Amino acid sequence: MFMDYHHLKSRLFAPVHQQYAERDAMLYALSLGLGRDPLDAASLPFTYEGTEGGLRALPTLAVVLGYPGFWAREPDTGIDWVRLLHGEQRVRWHQPLPASGSVVGVSRITRLTDKGPDKGAVLVTERRLESQAGELLATLEQVTFLRGNGGYSQRAGQASDEPLRALQPTPEGQAPDWCYEQAIRPEAALLYRLMGDYNPLHADPAAARKAGFERPILHGLASYGLVAWAVVRRCAGGDASRLKALDIRFAAPVYPGETLITEIWRVPSYPEKFQLRARVAERGVVALSHGYAEIL
Repeated sequence: MFMDYHHLKSRLFAPVHQQYAERDAMLYALSLGLGRDPLDAASLPFTYEGTEGGLRALPTLAVVLGYPGFWAREPDTGIDWVRLLHGEQRVRWHQPLPASGSVVGVSRITRLTDKGPDKGAVLVTERRLESQAGELLATLEQVTFLRGNGGYSQRAGQASDEPLRALQPTPEGQAPDWCYEQAIRPEAALLYRLMGDYNPLHADPAAARKAGFERPILHGLASYGLVAWAVVRRCAGGDASRLKALDIRFAAPVYPGETLITEIWRVPSYPEKFQLRARVAERGVVALSHGYAEIL
């Protein structure tokens, strides 16, 4: 399948205008498991509109807003979308998201890097999430591994960008400063898909088995939201508005019903910076790795 570097880099994305209500912000928080404990006061600002100070949106709600859709499946891209993997997610928040409002997502392809014929290619898509007034709310970078498109730059006239700055692995042989354990609801994927990702891989056992999984898996961005909440609870005293950056690599699938343990390390000499990873307790596998977070 032929993928043209210049065609992709010049691809135009129509701005995505999206309106969301407080109900959407609450449903998003509930899909991540907030409210599981009815006595957990830290969850109430995100799940109950009657809380003191009013309802607030989790910062990671940004990942489901202004999304341009699964455009890589369109024939003109030349992308082998069946072998595509969402490899990393990186977000910078410039100001807190309102609990409801109208936003605009403006996307562009910033990097396309050829790793070689047997190693695939790496695509980086940037999405700027703005208010209708043009205020920048968040900048999102999605790193996609194109396993079926390696070696494309060997064709005449093709190019390859310098790779994105690599994420750093978490410390080896050093105990984390904090751990946060989250039991994932058995129906978590069915709830999270209501955010707009209706891939049957997350709902239909037959589709999951066809893709090589024993049962439906949790959305990668749902596990990203779980890790973000762990950082907010352990490093920001429950104040989600203090989360300013979160980068993560998706290393292995997570299944609904499992337990996710987020391990967090302080970065020496930088009290506002942290490294992290998340592992599945039942299988002992690291599901999210090379994590980095910043707290205001």
